[in-house]
Amino acid sequence: MVIYNMDNKDILKRWRLILGRDAEKTMNNMCSMPALSAEELLMDSALSQIYGNNTENNPSGKSAGNGMSSPQLTRWLGDLRSLFAPMEIKVIQNDAIQRKGLKQLLFEPEMLDGLEPDISTASLLLMLKDQIPKKAKDNARIYISKIVEDINRRISDDLKRSVTSALNRREHSPIPSAPALDYKLTVRRNLKNYNPELKMILPEKFYFFERASKSGSRTVILDIDQSGSMGESAIYSSVMGCILASMNSLKTHIVAFDTAVTDLTELCSDPVELLYGIQLGGGTDINKSVAYCETLITEPEKTTMFLITDLYEGGNEASLVKRIEGLKESGVNIIVLLAISDKGKPCFDSRLADKISEFDVPCFACPPERLPELLELALKKRSLKGFIPK
Repeated sequence: MVIYNMDNKDILKRWRLILGRDAEKTMNNMCSMPALSAEELLMDSALSQIYGNNTENNPSGKSAGNGMSSPQLTRWLGDLRSLFAPMEIKVIQNDAIQRKGLKQLLFEPEMLDGLEPDISTASLLLMLKDQIPKKAKDNARIYISKIVEDINRRISDDLKRSVTSALNRREHSPIPSAPALDYKLTVRRNLKNYNPELKMILPEKFYFFERASKSGSRTVILDIDQSGSMGESAIYSSVMGCILASMNSLKTHIVAFDTAVTDLTELCSDPVELLYGIQLGGGTDINKSVAYCETLITEPEKTTMFLITDLYEGGNEASLVKRIEGLKESGVNIIVLLAISDKGKPCFDSRLADKISEFDVPCFACPPERLPELLELALKKRSLKGFIPK
């Protein structure tokens, strides 16, 4: 049995990470291996995706070219910034491109031209945008713009209608307009004018919804987690934010965070440019970002805040919980979106989600197609029970 001090432990762990999971049994036979920490296990998984045999996901053992575009590997690549130093990240990313069939995708513009729009691939391109050679950068932007156009096509009109329904149908207008007729109120107010002989109501007065809304009458804040696991959610959130920012009836703020906070609101006019402003991958300080968002709130009762995160907090968790509780008590309608995706159950910190839910702050994942419905209910401050899984 080998007796070792703390320095020896670190050396053994480093060799274990270098040699990979397959070497663990052999190393244990040679000496008593120290257990890897949670962070080291995460690092080991990230490295095995690139340097390992990947036999779990690819039983044949072959390094297939499509392996890199899987959401799991995309997430690991995004998490590199929280695990390794900048120089190490560059080496690992370059090796990922060489070993996992990404070289053609990133270095040959024609490859991107032939690919169907896929949000996982778009997330990957945004993560590796600094690695893309100059000759392929324009094609990468064109590919990402296709994703933006696809999301816009699917949700833009419905999002705008949901805002109109939530905000513009509150007050009534003296100006007659058939499409704006408030049928329910008109019938209710004229029930006394029911004519038994004709068997119908003869209204004395018609009521119409106010179609024009006050500019910037409500505030919407999208606080977006940039960590690697949130790549697809960050794309959907950014496009959604740009759509909302185009509406005069809302004052929209888009904030992105990892361990730093970046206000991207000024980039809302160009969703592709905004997406390039997001740095996917890295650590997470949700508390710092929520603290920044607090400074954007002037009228809590008229503010809806979407915190888009998996709740894996690397900052001050106790302070985060206290801030969220304070925002809720002040009148802000705060909603935690654990993911915007239709690809199954998301991975998130369920313990922290349960703690936040105690303040009547909903925490759930949302399919992108249901974002318009969610937004309308949120702006109306209606129940969101239909979104929360039982």
